[in-house]
Amino acid sequence: MDKKGVLRWQKTQQEVALFGVNYTAPFAYSYRAHQKLGVNLEQAIRQDVYHLSRLGVDAFRVHVWDVEVTDTTGNLLENEHLRLFDFLVNELKQRGIKLILTPIAYWNNGYPEKDSGTGFSSIYSKSEAYTNPRAIAAQERYLTQFLNHRNPYTKNLNREDPDILAFEVCNEPRYHQPEAQVTSFADRMAAAIRATGCRKPVFYNVSENPDVYQAILNAKVDGLTYQWYPQGLVSNHTLRGNFLPYVDQYPIPYRTDARFLSKAKMVYEFESADIIQPVMYPFMARSFREAGFQWATQFAYDPLAIAYANTEYQTHYLNLAYTPAKAISLLIAGKAFRSVGRGQSFGRYPQDSVFGNFHISYRLGLSELNSPEEFYYTANTNTAPRQPAKLQHLAGVGSSPAVSYGGTGAYFLDKLAPGVWRLEVLPDAVAIRDPFEKASLSKPVTQISWNDQPLQVSLSELGRSFSIKGLNEGNTTQTQAADGRATVRPGVYLLAASGKSTAAFTAQTAFKYIKLGEFVAPKPTDLGPQVRHTAPAQAAAGQPLRISATISGLAPTDSVFLVAQHYYGQTRTLPMTTRSYAALEATVPAELLYPGQLRYWLVVKKGGQTLTFPGGFSGQPRDWDFAHAEHYEVPIVAAGAPLPLFQASRDQERIEAHGLAPMTWTDYVTLPDGTLALRLVQGPPRPNQPAQATGPAASLRAFFGDKLAGHATDLAGFKEVVVRARSSQPDAKISLTLTTKDAVAYAAPLALGAEVREIRLPLSAFRPAALLLMPRPYPGFLPLHYQAPGAGSLKISEAEMLHLTWEAATVTGSPLSVDVESISLQ
Repeated sequence: MDKKGVLRWQKTQQEVALFGVNYTAPFAYSYRAHQKLGVNLEQAIRQDVYHLSRLGVDAFRVHVWDVEVTDTTGNLLENEHLRLFDFLVNELKQRGIKLILTPIAYWNNGYPEKDSGTGFSSIYSKSEAYTNPRAIAAQERYLTQFLNHRNPYTKNLNREDPDILAFEVCNEPRYHQPEAQVTSFADRMAAAIRATGCRKPVFYNVSENPDVYQAILNAKVDGLTYQWYPQGLVSNHTLRGNFLPYVDQYPIPYRTDARFLSKAKMVYEFESADIIQPVMYPFMARSFREAGFQWATQFAYDPLAIAYANTEYQTHYLNLAYTPAKAISLLIAGKAFRSVGRGQSFGRYPQDSVFGNFHISYRLGLSELNSPEEFYYTANTNTAPRQPAKLQHLAGVGSSPAVSYGGTGAYFLDKLAPGVWRLEVLPDAVAIRDPFEKASLSKPVTQISWNDQPLQVSLSELGRSFSIKGLNEGNTTQTQAADGRATVRPGVYLLAASGKSTAAFTAQTAFKYIKLGEFVAPKPTDLGPQVRHTAPAQAAAGQPLRISATISGLAPTDSVFLVAQHYYGQTRTLPMTTRSYAALEATVPAELLYPGQLRYWLVVKKGGQTLTFPGGFSGQPRDWDFAHAEHYEVPIVAAGAPLPLFQASRDQERIEAHGLAPMTWTDYVTLPDGTLALRLVQGPPRPNQPAQATGPAASLRAFFGDKLAGHATDLAGFKEVVVRARSSQPDAKISLTLTTKDAVAYAAPLALGAEVREIRLPLSAFRPAALLLMPRPYPGFLPLHYQAPGAGSLKISEAEMLHLTWEAATVTGSPLSVDVESISLQ
């Protein structure tokens, strides 16, 4: 590290820029889950590290579960957890992945189960770990032994391993005033590391305790560590909407402080929690570089063996096989992190949606890297490779002008020699449940299928009749493309232009950090047909209604029908057509859509078996003995009927409602007429707690973009927003904000009374405003608002999100409250 706090490679003096993941298979829940499933952990680690290598990961960090590898006095235990961790370190090194290790986690090992760890962190809490003399001594003893531990696989001491670049002392400590005690502890821990003879940089967490940040800036450490959870954690459902403004910048309040500038900067954990969109990571990587970080590691990559259920940390979900588009976005983010200059700025959103060779689009669900040598994308794109003749590497999900592919898994194309390429194809992955709901190993959230899928490669040097030869174990494919087209199954292949020899390339041939024949993929999920579908909120009378569903586990010979019934009117059976793999749709004709209720079922015919959804019951609705009451339903409304954007009685599982100030919370209550309402509450401060009388107290955020889908032809007729609500505070400051797909916000004040009543807000009353970034970003020093540039007038057809925001007040007696029953368009 140089005198300006910049990490540099010793031989070249080039700046370090490394990007990767955390991964926890040797420890805690992940270890236990693998054991429960009977999975060989060494094999699992090898497989996962291979996938990390395919994603271009070159950085690994983990907080070692000290509670599993120590006794209560801090002695290092030579046990299975430590052995597997040593094994993991060796596997990472062989793939060229560098490490920064955090020896002290302070966590016990239970989450999401019961604790069973027996080390010093099982008896000392975070808040006493830096004040209790016995706890301090245990940590010093452990750090000494951990750094002097010799890895039996690498033969290196941890402190001497050239691929372990640095040590972060401890994970997310918990401190309070006075600061001197905090500084003293940090200095003592750093001294324990250096006393072993270790001369590598020592990092320390500063973002977890912003109230005492000065204590860490004053500490004798070489680097500072930060995390980023830009929209909080554990929403228990998938967050929807445009979150790119949340990750537009990472402004550190004391970024001009000389003590800050003299230290290296590391992001030990980051994640776009509860978001499956493949657009967040590249934006985060760019923002990290602008803020001066040289290391960033996502938390946490899901092990392949348990990724089907997303049980390790339900708010996180990332795996190459199970979340292919999000995984390719991590590959792209790594490229962005390494190519964007430290401190380089590209302006503010949306100006920075295109930077360097990168393009990020929320509307398209697309992250894209297009350079002369590399072309990566996370969704269907019309972009052509920038310089096809120079292209060396391609990876994607979906299709592009270079590769048209019918499956949903990721694929990679790597140039081995002129006219010879390696193709790797992962199985089809289809989300069958919300992956961020409450998790269980008995509840798969993603279905894997091994299907024959159409592939067309349009690379001039391969030509139109290239050969295709299977390369991975058991893959005996040997065929010829016709007009650049072929059918492939999951596996690894050699593609060779006509007349090109592939004799020099075998399964054992080394290529960068892999062997050509290596292939890792999960087995097919044995679930049969699975349907994921939510009925539209409303349908406009007299207009055809298109109904889409995700149906996985189908064979080419299977057929799917939609049985639609105007309750109790006529019934029609309509064939569903396939738009892309597992994406089916049918259009209900206008003749069934007169005011009333549409009931419908999705019927899968598989050989001689018929299954009806919802429920997956045998038989079909028109059978005389089909006795199942489950069905989908849509209210059919005449022009001018209200369109509900939020209903407290129905939307509890699809909204975000949070207190933002101290002593604020949310609840549900019944109103005098018996209807359910969302309650926002602000209570008085606790003794010796300062009152917060400014800023947002609590907020409701609700996505309604999908509710507009059934009103494409009559949206222009909506003129106002109607809110049914009340407030216990006569002068409450409340606003309603509508936000567009481009994160442009428009707000109007909302005057509530003590009794529940309807407040009508004309759409013309909404004015450009700052968007409240809720769920709240973490760390708490990050911006809480985003102001879009150059906003015009509100177009309701572009809107997709609402925020109801209640400003804080001085509370001296009973708690104040706001009750919201419904918000609708009329």
